[in-house]
Amino acid sequence: MIFGSFFRAIGLYGTHRVARIALDIDSTLHHYWDLLDSIARRRFGVELPYHEQRDWGITKLERADLVAAIEETHSEENILRAEPYPGAVDVVARWHEEGHWIHVTSHRAVATREATERWLERIGMPYDDLHCSYDKVPRCVELGIDVLVDDSPVNLAAASDAGIVAATILHPWNERLVEEGAAIGGRDWPELAGRLEPLLLR
Repeated sequence: MIFGSFFRAIGLYGTHRVARIALDIDSTLHHYWDLLDSIARRRFGVELPYHEQRDWGITKLERADLVAAIEETHSEENILRAEPYPGAVDVVARWHEEGHWIHVTSHRAVATREATERWLERIGMPYDDLHCSYDKVPRCVELGIDVLVDDSPVNLAAASDAGIVAATILHPWNERLVEEGAAIGGRDWPELAGRLEPLLLR
């Protein structure tokens, strides 16, 4: 189910397969949850323990408070000081060197694009395209994306339904999707890269 549509969609150039890979940022390229938890505790007195977040929805905060907390996580200062997961930059750099097209896509306001560009430059991550908006999966479909690496089970399921290979760093809120075979998962970037390697081999 995961691989069939990928091999039908992927292009063959020279002697190796060239994929179009989309990468989420928060909780995919860097550990985002601790920042959101600290802001929720400081501003609203509400704790959001990582290991208790088994569902995608965050119900401990009122909607307006959640929006405010997320907006603060995407301040220029917070964006620029984020540290990538171990191995993330190395894996993506290798994919890019192999000729795969890298589309960085984040559920962030358009106004965060400049800070996001600066962050990607700071951490040394190569990419071909950057999209900060709220239409991630439809945009991936428009671009002919073959693989989406994201943490959201909603986005992963939508990508899979659209014929895109869904892949993720494992989190409490998306483990079940991986267990059900609807997405490829890894505990960290090296493990995830290894599980995607059969799809991306030269």
